[in-house]
Amino acid sequence: MAEGVIELNSNGYDEATKRGVVLVDFWAPWCGPCKMQGPILEKVKVEIGGKAMIAKVNVDENPELAAKYGVRSIPTLILLKDGEMKQQFVGLQQQPALVQAINAAL
Repeated sequence: MAEGVIELNSNGYDEATKRGVVLVDFWAPWCGPCKMQGPILEKVKVEIGGKAMIAKVNVDENPELAAKYGVRSIPTLILLKDGEMKQQFVGLQQQPALVQAINAAL
């Protein structure tokens, strides 16, 4: 698994998310809360290490992926296990809640 938070787009998304636990942050560069979510996700990645992947999808560049999950506001975070959605978070999320959700999905 890649170090840190990785960027995904429609080209490699399905392959990257089909195995294991993946937390995907749907965001956009102009979104204030999304900018605040970024550093929190970096801390989550440090805490969980290689147990799960943390990824970001820019909704402006990948609207089809946002539509796939019905993302209507950002940030929206989707927790996947083996490609299947397990949980969805809308709005700015804090590190403890995200770590707890990831650990529960493992």
